[in-house]
Amino acid sequence: MDRPIRVLVAKPGLDGHDRGALIIAQSLRDEGMEVIYSGLRQSPAQIVATAIQEDVDVIGLSCLSGAHNELFPQVTRLLKEQGAKDIIVVGGGVIPQSDIPFLKERGIQEIFTPGTPTKETAEFIRRVVREKEGI
Repeated sequence: MDRPIRVLVAKPGLDGHDRGALIIAQSLRDEGMEVIYSGLRQSPAQIVATAIQEDVDVIGLSCLSGAHNELFPQVTRLLKEQGAKDIIVVGGGVIPQSDIPFLKERGIQEIFTPGTPTKETAEFIRRVVREKEGI
């Protein structure tokens, strides 16, 4: 890949806490990725539209409100409907371990819970983007 990985960091729903998302956004920038932060209180449709418009490789969803089982699958469904299922979706936030299999079944590639080193998140993103690109 000759260009930096492009990542959209997004906060779906009514969740008003973005400290973790901002930390991840800065960490991914420090790792050499181009990061777009969509801001708070974005609908799944807004997130997907931004991801397509910005031609991102990855969407990183952050949720602390407990609505992840509803909002995250809406994003993957809309990506498929818009013909953009090649965009990788990862999630993070306060997500119970018991919800992770459900989210992965609905197309979320990985879930990063509190305490995950930011380096681990960046390495995962690099690996899945390289695999998608066939590198």
